[in-house]
Amino acid sequence: MNSLTSLFSSSVGRKWIVAVTGVVLLGFVTGHMLGNLQMFLGQETINRYGAFLQGTGELLYVVRLGLLAMVLAHIYFTVQITRENRAARPVKYAVKGWQASTWASRTMIVSGLILLCFIVFHILHFTTHTIDRSYASMLDAKGRHDVYRMMIAGFDNVWASGFYIVGMFLLCQHLSHGIVSFPQTLGINGKNTEGFWKKLGPAWAWALFVGYVSIPVAVLAGYFDR
Repeated sequence: MNSLTSLFSSSVGRKWIVAVTGVVLLGFVTGHMLGNLQMFLGQETINRYGAFLQGTGELLYVVRLGLLAMVLAHIYFTVQITRENRAARPVKYAVKGWQASTWASRTMIVSGLILLCFIVFHILHFTTHTIDRSYASMLDAKGRHDVYRMMIAGFDNVWASGFYIVGMFLLCQHLSHGIVSFPQTLGINGKNTEGFWKKLGPAWAWALFVGYVSIPVAVLAGYFDR
């Protein structure tokens, strides 16, 4: 119990929580992107993938709740760490120190909170079908939920696609800093690997951005069969 209390109350423990939850969420967004990209393989492939996820039953809801807990913990402890850092450093950075930090690192809190709003919108849009109830009744010839038509209908709206693209850009900026930071926190970074992580962070983040936005861009460009 004391170890658990120390984990949540100490600065090092909170940084570990932020790093570990960030790694888990990074794995999810990467896997989710790979799943979504099956859209380019056609209606049968993406609908079969959607049916597979729905077929996991209660496990799918357990995973969703677990991911939601990860998101909330990641945001909460990030805010805590930021507040502690500001309280411990009441004098603003000198110009040199400001220039040494990146835009992504300086806006982690803002981008994280906007991303939370985006996640809520995304769930209401594509998961619960709250924004458009017609998505729930979209079925293919085999009686499966027609993910293919739903994604086309959702991204055919310029405003929805625009918000999605902005959300993915913020995610890219957030991850480009996070991927570079978590190895340091978890103690798996060193002088020989520092350059590797600094290159991997932006590369991985931008690969995710391109992968995710390729679908709404393709829909707006009329690439998919309607």
